[in-house]
Amino acid sequence: MLAIATRCTAGLLPRVTRRWLSSDKYVNGFVGAIGNTPLMYIKSLSKATNCRILGKAEFMNPGGSVKDRAALYVVKDAEERGLLKPGGTVVEGTAGNTGIGLAHVCRAKGYRCVIFMPNTQSQEKIDLLRMLGAEVYPVPAVAYDNPANYNHQAQRFAADLPNAVWTNQFDNRANRRAHLETTGPEIWDQTGGRLDAFTCATGTGGTLAGVARYLKTRDPRIRIFLADPPGSVLHSYIQSGGQLAERQGGSITEGIGQGRVTNNLKPDLELIDDSVHIPDEKTIAILYRLLDEEGIYIGASSALNVVAAVEVAKKLGPNHTIVTILCDGAYRYQSRLFSRKWLESKQLVEAIPEHLRKYIVLP
Repeated sequence: MLAIATRCTAGLLPRVTRRWLSSDKYVNGFVGAIGNTPLMYIKSLSKATNCRILGKAEFMNPGGSVKDRAALYVVKDAEERGLLKPGGTVVEGTAGNTGIGLAHVCRAKGYRCVIFMPNTQSQEKIDLLRMLGAEVYPVPAVAYDNPANYNHQAQRFAADLPNAVWTNQFDNRANRRAHLETTGPEIWDQTGGRLDAFTCATGTGGTLAGVARYLKTRDPRIRIFLADPPGSVLHSYIQSGGQLAERQGGSITEGIGQGRVTNNLKPDLELIDDSVHIPDEKTIAILYRLLDEEGIYIGASSALNVVAAVEVAKKLGPNHTIVTILCDGAYRYQSRLFSRKWLESKQLVEAIPEHLRKYIVLP
């Protein structure tokens, strides 16, 4: 023991510590692990379209989704503007993934996290939020212009608390900035600037707007396609040249589709070249195909984005490179997406190729 103590006081341990601290092979906790996700080549669909279909694997973020990026940036923005101080409260209205990202970021930074969300979201998301220490308030899913909408309830809750901030992901352009400063540059670097199109769906609009702005700045020839699920008005808005229709119906996808143009998306609308509408039947079919053919286990929003990439490939023709976003994994939706009862309730079992129905493992 005396010999060990003598060696430590002689400077051996401090030298080892300095060597560890100078390493550049680790990141600074949860926050440091956000971003720099892989860009995945989807072989089967690339072969089928004679294009390169690439998916940005955002499910590999530490919180499991693309929303980790927005969560970090809206909190950083509040800190930088002096709206959030140590021990404060972060409040958000979210369909799930932004809330999960915020819950992680708040734990890492020592903030209280309060989430209001539509009660239509999967139980897996609600359970995970609570396990991460967030206070969760599921409320009835009503239109944005209704005062009882989950976003408005979050705003009122934050307004009544000292040292609290409503991060307002839909209209807070720090969300867009996250993708302008990180996701867009990563895609450009990972493709070596050799891409022809980018497509993804929008909820807040931050991902599409931020990535589009960066890519168009680097090469104006890159085409941007908005992907839209049933029940959203953005496809018709783009196709009609700016006529906003009334929102009708819904989709199996969570967290995407809109009844309005958010502040994240509005300034960059002129960057959108075209749009594609993706029915739920195509989304669920590709979700099962990717699991079977590629071993990629993704949620419905990610699957919709992949269908959109395939549709864009068909529009552009062979020998083009199309990039999309794999928003999150299927783990947060498996009690629905792989349940026969749920799929039957949505009349989607027949949309799944018969040889892939073996993956429907829940009653």
